[in-house]
Amino acid sequence: MQTQSTDGPLKRFFKGVIIALGFILPGVSGGVLAAILGIYERLLGFMAHFRQNFKRDFWYFVPVGLGGIVGIALLSAPLEYLLAHAQVIVLWGFAGAIIGTLPALAKTATVKAPRDRIDLLWFLGTLLISGTLLFFMSDLFGQIPANFLGFMIAGVLIALGVLVPGLSPSNLLLILGLFTPMLTGFKRLDLVGVYLPIAIGGALAMVLFSKGMEYLIHRFHSRVYHFILGIVVASTILILVPNPKAAESISYAGVTSATLLLSALALIVGIALGYWMSRLEQKYK
Repeated sequence: MQTQSTDGPLKRFFKGVIIALGFILPGVSGGVLAAILGIYERLLGFMAHFRQNFKRDFWYFVPVGLGGIVGIALLSAPLEYLLAHAQVIVLWGFAGAIIGTLPALAKTATVKAPRDRIDLLWFLGTLLISGTLLFFMSDLFGQIPANFLGFMIAGVLIALGVLVPGLSPSNLLLILGLFTPMLTGFKRLDLVGVYLPIAIGGALAMVLFSKGMEYLIHRFHSRVYHFILGIVVASTILILVPNPKAAESISYAGVTSATLLLSALALIVGIALGYWMSRLEQKYK
């Protein structure tokens, strides 16, 4: 049943600012935040049945979109700075946030049916294949350029993070080498070179995939979520594994014992934060 919200435009604007966290923070899912804030089901219904719901829902979501743009602009500069000056600590914290969400994601996978052998094969197969493809992506396909097309791909991944609660697109963007260029463009308010292609990619993904995602989750719920689990685990591992051919790969060169201690602390804090957020999502879903 779709939730009907009576939120005013200002409240929806601030919800958009919060959901922006899921666009740019690895370990945070925009879909989870949308569910916590009570607008996920209406958003999915709007995109899955765009023509039928356009008149009712378009203006409802305009303040949310504007809030998302403002939130992205405000958060990008400090995040870019932290990645430049404390990369190892920040990435271990991001990995912890993703790890913290895994118990809830695993639980969600078995809401409609108990886990079976095929689910485990789906998970293991996705983990191995996606991990291998992501690690050797530069060798197989070359580096994805940070241009209009590259940022359209980023928009598609961000939209999938909204459509599928629990899926964080930012860890994939890190591996693809698009994350820092995206933050730089957001910080500079590059409306044509970064915001526009991401908006186009995101809108296309929402329109093209929302109905299919709605069908797949309804028809093959357990298989879909074990597939997602495999990708999430693989991409999280790769965040912490140096890859000399990846543009934004983590580097442990010159790391001190103090950095390692702070990274361990960031991992623990990230796990706690991710677990807390996933518990909130289960409560308000």
